[in-house]
This record gives sequence, C-alpha cells and structure tokens, in this order.
Amino acid sequence: MACLGFCGEWFLTAWSTKLIAIHTKEPREPFVFCCSHAEKRAKIPKDVNSSDGDTAEDTESDRILAFAISSSGNLMALTDDTKRLILFQREPSWHCVSIRWVSRRCTSLVFSQAEDELLVADKSGDVYSFSVVEPEKDGELKMGHLSMLLAVTISADDQYIITADRDEKIRVSHHRSPYNIQSYCLGHHQFVSTLEIPSGHPHWLLSGSGDGTVKLWEFESGRNLQSWDLRQLEDNPSSDTAKEKNIAVFRVSSSPDGRDVAVLCEGVMKVYIFTLDQTSHEKLGLHSKLQLFHRPLDIGFDMEGRLWVLLNSGDVPLQIYSLRQNSWECDTEIDDLRRVTDILRTYWSTTDNFTSVTNHFEHLYKVSFDNMSVYLQKKQQRIVEHQLKRTKAQKTKCHKRSKKNPDEDLTQPST
Repeated sequence: MACLGFCGEWFLTAWSTKLIAIHTKEPREPFVFCCSHAEKRAKIPKDVNSSDGDTAEDTESDRILAFAISSSGNLMALTDDTKRLILFQREPSWHCVSIRWVSRRCTSLVFSQAEDELLVADKSGDVYSFSVVEPEKDGELKMGHLSMLLAVTISADDQYIITADRDEKIRVSHHRSPYNIQSYCLGHHQFVSTLEIPSGHPHWLLSGSGDGTVKLWEFESGRNLQSWDLRQLEDNPSSDTAKEKNIAVFRVSSSPDGRDVAVLCEGVMKVYIFTLDQTSHEKLGLHSKLQLFHRPLDIGFDMEGRLWVLLNSGDVPLQIYSLRQNSWECDTEIDDLRRVTDILRTYWSTTDNFTSVTNHFEHLYKVSFDNMSVYLQKKQQRIVEHQLKRTKAQKTKCHKRSKKNPDEDLTQPST
C-alpha cells in the first residue's frame, strides 16, 4: 500500500517497505527507514499440530501495512507484513524508539489523544493496546470482534474506541471498559473501510465503505445524519455498468479546521470534496470533484489546509490543491511541491515500481447467491437425469425382448 500523512511541517509517505519523511519548508536531510533492514524476529519452532489462524507465514514480506501519526505530530508508528510494530519520534530529530511484535497482521493504528497509548487493530478482529510511555512493553488485548477489523479510531476526549469491521458494523465502545458498548452505527451494506472524526466536530464520525457510500454519524447515539452514494456522482450514474461496478471508499480525510472533507475511492480518477456545516440542513454537502490524470494512491491535508494527492506516477508523484475564492485549484509552481517531489523521485525511482498497484478491497466483498435458484436448478437436473435413465432402461428392455421373440418362434411346433 501507499499512504501519506503530516507531522507538523514534515511530509510522510510509506510505499512498499520504505518510510520517507521530508521537510516541506526547509532543505533538511530527509529521514528514510526501510523495513527490510530492520530487526528480524527470531524464528520460533512451530508445532505441526497447532493452528494459530495465520497461514501465510511462509509468504510474509516487509511491506508496510498501516501507519498512524499522533495529534501533536511528534510521534509516528507503522506496522508491516512481518508483524513488526515500530514507533518513531520526531524531536529532537527523527529516530526509531522501539520495535515490538504483534500477534496478527494489522490493518489500522491510532494514537490516543493523550499520546500515551497506541491502539492496534488486526485481521483476526482484535484490538491491542501498546504503551507509548513504556515503549518496550508488550501489548495487551483490549477488545475483539467476530470479524476482521479494517479501521480503528478514538474520540477526541479519549472516551470511546470506534472500530469498523468486514461485516458492515461500526461499534462504539468505552475506552476504559471496552466490554461496555455505547452504540452501533449500522447502515452500510458492505465492509467499512475507513473512519474519520473531523476536526472541530468531536461528536461526529465519517465512515466509508465498500458499498460506495460515505456516511456522517452522531456516533454516541449511533444516529445517521447523512449519506452520500458516490456511485450516483459518476458521469453515467444510471448505466448498468455503473450500478454493477464496485466502488470502495479508500480514504476519508478532513482539513485542520474541520470545514472540508476529501474522499478517495479505489480505482476512481477523482477526489470528491465535501463541506461540513453544522448549522445547515445538509450537514455534509458536495463541493467539487477534482479530476486526476493519474491513479490516486492516497490523500491528506497539511496544516495549512492544502490537499496533497499521492499519485501512481513516476513523473508526477504529487499534486497540491488549494482553496481560492471557493474553488479548489491545482498548485504547480510552489517550492513545497518541488522540494518533496525531487526527493521522492530520488528514493523511489531506482527500487520501486509505481505501476504495481492492486485493488486493496476486492477480496473483502461478500459473494451473494440465491439458494432457491441453485436448488431448483439442481432439482431440474435430477429430474432430467432420472427421465433419461428411465428412457434408456425401457429401450434396453425392448431390445432384449425383440431378440428373445425370434428364438421362441423357431421352437414352436408346426401344426
């Protein structure tokens, strides 16, 4: 996967096995961390009779699966396919604080607002809590789902843990007692892929799903405030192809002032910009659609409210959009963009392939089928087969009788 984020004035991106941090304002030396060169875990002999539910041990790599940045921008954590959990600190200079190990491959990370805890959601449906104050301490099981977790976030007051799973559910649990469930946010028809609590709206939650919708919730009560079906925003929303096409929301990102929301879908060459307005009847309103010329990989707002788009292109890996006179315009001639782009080309061009992008969510869609149709089809097949057997048996009987009758005629005495 490829993703981006901001730690203050530092632009961060993770691609394949590399993490790169680039200062956007000053010509500082970039920080580069490669998971392939990180500490390896000692191999533990496996019991052939045991089954731990993780069958891909032999195919694991050092590919980065997820990362998270603390609210202050001083801490950053990532997890990779080798089940490392790596904690970084920005001040006084970028450095690795600790490398710990998780039980299962992770899908999402989030720091608490107090920045003393790191929550890790994994593919088996569990959430583990790792201490930031004690960076060498092992994680503790916090809570669990019966389905694979795809996203986790935490409320602005650290009171609630919000988790989303493959079975269309969003669960709001109390942080200190996760067995105490505050509410469920129900309404998606496919897996919930991303969660976002917008800045300045601590009681609201934005969610994106494999059903192609973005929903706005009042998460403490589980009430759905508004929903947008992004398939209806396509150029030909009424066509059969548009209706059958799976559109999964990959990222929902809000600006620092909480006014603007950017939405990115898997495989769609657009970024949808919405506006949040607490006083309006339409609290989540569509503002604009940004057409892109390369496949987008991730999006994120910087501290100035500008939208950065990471693209699947070696020539144009980044674009920046700024809001001017109520219109989002692409900035092409700014120092920040040139500085970051030049460094990205240096570190990515020799070892990474920009075109090696696959659909992250295709395997998460549930296959629907009609049991009655299958039953009736098999029943009709059995009837046809039975009729064929009866017909064949009757033909065989008649053939035997025809062979037997001539012999009987020859043995009858003449009168």
